[in-house]
Amino acid sequence: MSTSSSSETSVETATLKTAMRDYWSRIKAGDIGSLPAVLGLVALCIVFGSLSSVFLTPGNFANLLTQAAAVIVIAMGLVFVLLLGEIDLSAGYTAGVTGAVLVILITNHDVPWFLALIVAIIVGVILGFGLGTLVARLGIPSFVVTLAAFLAFQGILLLLAGEGGTIRVEDKTILAVENSNLTPTLSWIFFIAVSVIYVLVGLNGINSRRKAGLKSELINLWVLKTIGLLGITGLAVFALNVERSNNPDLVSLKGIPYVVPVILLLLVIGTFVLTRTAFGRHIYAVGGNAEAARRAGINVKRVRIAAFMICSGLSAIAGMIFASRQNSVSPTTGGSSTLLYAVGAAVIGGTSLFGGKGKMRDAILGGLVVAVIDNGMGLLGYAAGIKFIVTGLVLLISAGVDAVSRRGASV
Repeated sequence: MSTSSSSETSVETATLKTAMRDYWSRIKAGDIGSLPAVLGLVALCIVFGSLSSVFLTPGNFANLLTQAAAVIVIAMGLVFVLLLGEIDLSAGYTAGVTGAVLVILITNHDVPWFLALIVAIIVGVILGFGLGTLVARLGIPSFVVTLAAFLAFQGILLLLAGEGGTIRVEDKTILAVENSNLTPTLSWIFFIAVSVIYVLVGLNGINSRRKAGLKSELINLWVLKTIGLLGITGLAVFALNVERSNNPDLVSLKGIPYVVPVILLLLVIGTFVLTRTAFGRHIYAVGGNAEAARRAGINVKRVRIAAFMICSGLSAIAGMIFASRQNSVSPTTGGSSTLLYAVGAAVIGGTSLFGGKGKMRDAILGGLVVAVIDNGMGLLGYAAGIKFIVTGLVLLISAGVDAVSRRGASV
């Protein structure tokens, strides 16, 4: 018995060693994924947490999530476009235009919020269809098309905002997305439900690959990763359930912000589309080698158009989030540094600017990195110029790492 037990232990140890060796080999070959973003996020949190007594407080943590939400959603849409090796410079102002459509319908025409949101998303999809058609059918570079749209959409937003310059929204549901929270009880129920689903989906994926005779992730390694992830998110839920209000008798601030389930829902849908559908496989194929994809029978033009439509549709949802956070829409909604932060979020998270490599989760990781830099340096009293410089350097380093890793993979 002891011999058998020690044999099983040595086999398991060897297997774990093999898994770690394979992972290290993939890193050396250029397949680094989201590792730089994860390490950078951890390092930034440690640095800012040690320098600021406010940074790691529950109130600031909740603010980080709501602050990053709109940029993350835009970055999710940009992932689809970047996977093709294209770019959408108009995504920020697409959010502004569709957000204005949403608010105008609700405020000026008394349209129910859900109908107004549907119309706003449809408008975004139509805008994306126009951009994608110009890129795919006419062959105009996406940089030129979306730069022109960036200017045009800014003008449309100015016209929609009118002379007053600001359109307020007072719909309670829209405002609740960024300004209200689940109750602590519902927060824990949500966490438990998501955790159970995550575990069941993970186990089902491993079992399915094993039954099909395909190589699957080592179960012990998957368990360790899952425990670590659920432990971190559990601590996050615990922190969010702590009272964050300075005057709890007047107003209580506890629980997960409503915008978090919205982002998780988009993450699940986007991940499913990219990993479990033929369209998702076509996205990666076209981004990896468009000519090879065309020869394989993939309608490359249709894939490109659909990617821009998805990007603009998600920008419309970001427009709703902007309206919720600002309680209004103005000519600057979706402008300023919004687009740069969104592109930076996708790239910093691990999506390649050269196409063919990236995941939906990259937008969340990169968005959090950008938000942490902006928030942390603000708490330390640094000027906006310094924050832009640091964020730009982080983006440059991420793009450099991507370029170097691709060169290593091609050797």
